[in-house]
Amino acid sequence: MGFTYTETSRRLQDEFDTRRLADRIDERFMQRGYIDDGDKAFIERLDMFFLATVDAEGRPQCSYKGGDPGLVKVIDKYTLAFPNYDGNGMYLSMGNVAETGHVGMLFIDFTGKPPRRVRVNGSASIVRDDPLVAEWERAQFVVRVRVSEVFPNCPRYIHRMQPVERSEYVPRDACEPPVPAWKRTDWARDVLPARQP
Repeated sequence: MGFTYTETSRRLQDEFDTRRLADRIDERFMQRGYIDDGDKAFIERLDMFFLATVDAEGRPQCSYKGGDPGLVKVIDKYTLAFPNYDGNGMYLSMGNVAETGHVGMLFIDFTGKPPRRVRVNGSASIVRDDPLVAEWERAQFVVRVRVSEVFPNCPRYIHRMQPVERSEYVPRDACEPPVPAWKRTDWARDVLPARQP
């Protein structure tokens, strides 16, 4: 299962004389359609990732997903799962997951020495009655991702950053997250879901 370069990718590779390098990277690193033990340990210790999705018309969305360490669980070498928490109610990324299922996930460790990042591409689905929903406090549902490609990404340009504090809005056991200030504004208060405080 090799990564397929598009004609446009190939033209750019040729323009900048990187075709041989791209082929070597494909050969060495991008042949994997599964999560190995190192990837599992890396992914499961992180508290955030970036999720890319696309709708049926090809319009992309990219969103930040944050929580506590263990936000993403590796179910087996072909499957990831993560929760969907209450957000702004637009469901742009999750709507795309429901519509096309195509996802890209970018995991970055900004604090490691050296820093590291891993990309995962796959097909996602929303599972409302997933038994894992109980693993994440106040999860609305679980998203399961069937992995098609896993590959490292060059860490050269990763900025070194240290976490200051975890978000107080992340759902946790025995702790009611505060209501975001924007949900208390005049333009939003009267249209919040009935279950909102």
